[in-house]
Amino acid sequence: MTIFTFALKRIFRDKSNLASLTLFPIAAIFLPANDNWPLLPYGYQFFGVLILFVAIRLTGLLIDDRQKGVVKRLAAAPVTHFQYLFQNLLAFSVIVIAQCILVIAGGVMYGNELYEPLWLLVLFLVFSFTAIAFTLAWNTLYRNKETSFLIFMAVIMIIAMLGGLILPVDMLPDTLEKIAVIFPTYWLAEGIEWVVLGENIGDFLLINGVLLLYALLFLIIGSIRRIG
Repeated sequence: MTIFTFALKRIFRDKSNLASLTLFPIAAIFLPANDNWPLLPYGYQFFGVLILFVAIRLTGLLIDDRQKGVVKRLAAAPVTHFQYLFQNLLAFSVIVIAQCILVIAGGVMYGNELYEPLWLLVLFLVFSFTAIAFTLAWNTLYRNKETSFLIFMAVIMIIAMLGGLILPVDMLPDTLEKIAVIFPTYWLAEGIEWVVLGENIGDFLLINGVLLLYALLFLIIGSIRRIG
């Protein structure tokens, strides 16, 4: 697991990552709640935006590897592209899993009303895997990490707004409301609503199933195109 260990070291070596990986999730715990909307405290409603932000930062390391010729040199090394990609994605997943656990556990200890903390944790974990796969596929479109990151920041705001994380979907025009269902953020917002109001476990399984299908699709796209 040399690549896995090296990936973790690279992540924490960059001091700019420390804020997004530690301070921002901790800050999310202490954001207040609202009486009407969102249903959960603001930090948990907007946590999906933070997950997407962290995911693009993490998977951007693969663009660095491409620019430095690391991926091309794999052909002459006893490491397959699958091993390289799997161990990097495993390292990224460990980071976001730790973040999700921190936010949920911290919220419970702080006394936030999370309704069903365990199911909320499951939802955040599944969305995190989707976000990593999504940004993996996204980064295959770019040769420069900064360009990819800046454009994706705009994309995050758009899909967060249309998906129901920044404002309720029913406030959107009918056309945009119908389009919203194609975004993973929509299903995260639906999952949050289920955690607060839902009763049928089948609905929750459907929501997570859709997110996992997105994750699989993006992972296939990102793996086939390769960042190299």
